[in-house]
Amino acid sequence: MKIRGKCWKLGDNISTDHIISGKYKFEAIDDISKMLPHLFEEVIPEFYKKVSPGDIIVAGRNFGKGSSREQAPRLIKMAGISAIIAKSFAHIFYRNAINIGLPVIVLQRLSDVTESGDIIEVDLVNGYAINVSKNFQERFAPYPKEIELILLNNGIVSYIKRYGVPPWQRNIE
Repeated sequence: MKIRGKCWKLGDNISTDHIISGKYKFEAIDDISKMLPHLFEEVIPEFYKKVSPGDIIVAGRNFGKGSSREQAPRLIKMAGISAIIAKSFAHIFYRNAINIGLPVIVLQRLSDVTESGDIIEVDLVNGYAINVSKNFQERFAPYPKEIELILLNNGIVSYIKRYGVPPWQRNIE
């Protein structure tokens, strides 16, 4: 599974409040898409108007820290972001992203050589990311097959609707 898109470069410690402020958490209970205009509003004003389908976020350390609100990764995906690369992720954000089918990749050096607007290519199966604009490649361990299946099926809920309980969850007491 290959992903290619324009980079949006962010720094360290991007919290879920940077992604979508907590003041909006009850604003759109009936329709989460109503929250899109507020996505990254204090970091990149009008981000939702500027982002294109397939774009990739490249960030520093501790991406997604803060609250466990699933709206944060869900809105990022709804806006068209196809993957997030960071030096590290908050654990809850990381798992929430996987659960909704948004690839998150930990890389230590790519963000240091990347700028907004660079073209990034990610190969999830073979485990590498390339900053095409800078001709820089970094490898990572590919996802286990179970995670790859969740991502290929657009999240765990879609996977379960399509195939039922995953084999790795059967007969667990």
